[in-house]
Amino acid sequence: MPDNPPRPTDAELEILTVLWSRGPGTVRDIHEAISARKPAQYTTVLKMLQIMAEKGLVLRDEKQRAHIYEAARPCEWTQKQLAGDLLQRGVSGSAARLMQGALSARKTSKAELAELRKLLDEFEKGAR
Repeated sequence: MPDNPPRPTDAELEILTVLWSRGPGTVRDIHEAISARKPAQYTTVLKMLQIMAEKGLVLRDEKQRAHIYEAARPCEWTQKQLAGDLLQRGVSGSAARLMQGALSARKTSKAELAELRKLLDEFEKGAR
């Protein structure tokens, strides 16, 4: 597995989301989960998983007839990678501008704002 796999595309993120929520699965399992939300071809999901395995985004267990795929990295690792990429490319490294953009993009609940304040306090104290 590469130390730093490439940033996943939107289609790859959709597959990773299925794997993170359901755990390892066959192409059929993943295809059924995606097809429940939108039309998807089995062969497209298969090809995407093959490409993702080559990139190091998923691991493939070939011990059984139906190969089992699982996410190579935890969801949190990928979220951190995506946020870091957006931070550099989208707002020139400014965490304040990233936060401002995220908060202005949609209505934020009081509970989410309280959670953000708590996270900021933890980061300031060095807890994270």
